[in-house]
Amino acid sequence: MKIYQILFIILFAISSTLVNAQVQWLSFEEAVEKAKENPKPIFVDVYTDWCGWCKKMDIATFSEDRVAKMLQNDFYPVKFNAEQQEPINFNNHEFKFVENGRRGYNELAVALLDGKLSYPSVVFLNEKMERITVLAGYRGPNDFYPILQFIGSGAYQKQTFEEYQSGL
Repeated sequence: MKIYQILFIILFAISSTLVNAQVQWLSFEEAVEKAKENPKPIFVDVYTDWCGWCKKMDIATFSEDRVAKMLQNDFYPVKFNAEQQEPINFNNHEFKFVENGRRGYNELAVALLDGKLSYPSVVFLNEKMERITVLAGYRGPNDFYPILQFIGSGAYQKQTFEEYQSGL
């Protein structure tokens, strides 16, 4: 193994520890159950193990204090591996793993992302388990935090994001 590969593995291990220390990530099923008991939006980080931008978002965005606190307090935060092989039951449907080439995908990723499997992507679901929006691609903490505020505050129900931003 080359030195840069070893450093990357160490950096990823450290970043995972840091992210998990601030945001208590839930499984998709756990978040759905919690939302039934105490309704609030669900935030789903759709990622893959091989996605470099997903790892960068873990390190730079999800570990940033403001973002981590808002994810933890205003949402049920979910980390969902789009290539998860275990089936997931949601809305009376079992979403299974589908083999596809060297890898595959879980049908839930397809459903959440409208078939546009792009990583990283984040999905916001409301208290009724309806999709609010999907955001594809990397976003740093300064770009991502206002989006969390917009959705977490419920402002998305009354105005566009542009209107919301002009009022800040």
